[in-house]
Amino acid sequence: MKKLICLTLVSVLFSTPSVFAAKKKVLDAKIDQAIEEFYEHTSAGKKLAEDAAGMLVFPTVGKAGFGVGGEYGEGALFVNGKRVQYYSTASASIGFQIGVQSRSQIILFLEKSALKKFRESDGWEVGVDGSVAIANIGAGGEIDSKTLDEPVVAFVFGNKGLMYNLSLEGSKLTKIVKD
Repeated sequence: MKKLICLTLVSVLFSTPSVFAAKKKVLDAKIDQAIEEFYEHTSAGKKLAEDAAGMLVFPTVGKAGFGVGGEYGEGALFVNGKRVQYYSTASASIGFQIGVQSRSQIILFLEKSALKKFRESDGWEVGVDGSVAIANIGAGGEIDSKTLDEPVVAFVFGNKGLMYNLSLEGSKLTKIVKD
C-alpha cells in the first residue's frame, strides 16, 4: 500500500511540474542566494566557477522517496556571468531509499565542448548524455584534485532533511521558459 501511495505521489510530481514551478522573480532571487551561499562555502569553488565555461544553478531540488522516489527543481544557466536559459531537473528512482530532502546544486561546465553539447541537447540526462563528477570539498574549502580533471563538476550543498541515497545519475535536465 505504501509503495502505491509513493508511486502515485511521484507520478503526480512529474506529470504536473508547473504546480511546483517558481515565479521567475522568486526563482532569480533564490538562485542569487544559492550562488552567494556557494561562494561563502568554498573559495576554491568560487574560483572554479569564475573560470568555468558555464554554471547551472538549482537553488532548491526537492527529493522524496520510500522505495520509489522522485526529485524536481528549477534553476538557470549562466554563461560569462549572465543568465541565459532556465532549466528543470527531474528524476524518478526505485530501490533502497527513504526520506525527504531539499538541497542546492551547482553544475560547472569546465570545458566549452561540454557546455556546447549540453546547450544543444533537447534534454540532457546525467550519466547518459554526459558524466558529472560530484566534487569533494576537503578541509579549508579545497576541492579534490581528481575532480578538476572532469569536464563537468557538480557541487551539492545546503542539505535540509534526511535522505539515504545521494546521486545525480539519471537526472534529466530540460530547458524551460520562465515568465
